[in-house]
Amino acid sequence: MTARRTIVIDMLLLFAVTVLAVVAAWGLITSSEPRWLMGVALLGLATVALGSVIMRFVLRPDHLRALQSHLILEVANESLAYLRQGLTEQSAQAVCAIALEHTEAAAVAITDRDRVLGFAGLGQDHHHVGGPILTRATREAIYHNEHRILPAKEDIGCPERGCLLRAAIVVPLEMRDEACGTLKFYYTTPRLLNETQVTMAEGLAKLLSTQLELSELDRQTELACRMELKALQAQINPHFLFNTINTIASLIRTDPPRARVLLRDFASFYRRTLETSDELVPLSSELEYVRTYLTFEQARFGDRIEIVEEVQPNVLEVRVPAFIVQPIVENSIQHGMRAEGTLHLRVVALQEGEDLILRVEDDGLGIPAHKLPRIFEPGVGKGLGIALTNVNDRLKGYFGSGSGLEVESVQDVGTSVTFRIVQTPLEAGGER
Repeated sequence: MTARRTIVIDMLLLFAVTVLAVVAAWGLITSSEPRWLMGVALLGLATVALGSVIMRFVLRPDHLRALQSHLILEVANESLAYLRQGLTEQSAQAVCAIALEHTEAAAVAITDRDRVLGFAGLGQDHHHVGGPILTRATREAIYHNEHRILPAKEDIGCPERGCLLRAAIVVPLEMRDEACGTLKFYYTTPRLLNETQVTMAEGLAKLLSTQLELSELDRQTELACRMELKALQAQINPHFLFNTINTIASLIRTDPPRARVLLRDFASFYRRTLETSDELVPLSSELEYVRTYLTFEQARFGDRIEIVEEVQPNVLEVRVPAFIVQPIVENSIQHGMRAEGTLHLRVVALQEGEDLILRVEDDGLGIPAHKLPRIFEPGVGKGLGIALTNVNDRLKGYFGSGSGLEVESVQDVGTSVTFRIVQTPLEAGGER
């Protein structure tokens, strides 16, 4: 349709130039025509020539493609925040409103495989969100994963007799190479069903499909983080459980008040351990959890465990995944304690640039050199040794590949486990 429109404009311009040229030539030959007529003819020729250059620029294919690409990217960019929520009625409605603003369509709709999720524009009063898909062409577009052109009101299938929507373009939205819904552009006349509009609808549908794929990947990553947390919570060390109970039982005979306090704290500690925590928690809360854990270990080992904290106050409100520091501290005690002597633990938290750095250090038995390169491989650790891999994976899942754990260890000297959390909000309330 664009090429046909260009040909028509070219023919009109040619006709106008010919007429004006004949008038100007006749005036020059006869010289009987008024001079003003010749001036008008020459001015008309100049105007038509300039107009033809401008129209050629506006209608040339590369300019149209650039304009289409700009509009598509603008819609996709504004839609990104909504599509991160997945294909829901709320996100679909917002995207429909954005697309309507930037296109020539009279209305825009988004469906899933069965229902209308969003509708904006002309006919919004009777094209109800949440209702079933009415058009056979839309179902065919989903089934065959191909776009459909609806050139007549009957093809749209709207039950409202007075509906002004007379034509539509239906383009599938894809996830994992399968149609998960459609993007629909409606028009008041079939004359707008041109190549430009079809290309625009298809390009926008592809970008929206890509954003939906990314939102699904984000959802799967979040789900994986939750499953890893549950797996880590399930790895409650039975030795720690039995040893703590035995310690409390012993204190009941020798120090009943202290036993009561430990028993109450132990109940609170395990209640939190077993609770599902899907949210990020302040670092101060995570460190308090570590302190509670250490009270039980110090009740058991006495002064054989000494701990020092070096925490910058400005990082206490940084939000971190729950249950990441305590397993590493427990590793230090379980695998680092010598048969005799004191184990010194040091917990550090500081801001390095825009990153949060946590570090758990001990002067215990250390890790044998031949095991250190494989410390994150499944099956290398034993017992709570899998905590390293689990915490490392969760940090990467929440904060990206730049985040994670770094382990340094020298046998019979000690171990240092460093947490790096990239681009963490370092102010209270989660804002930089």
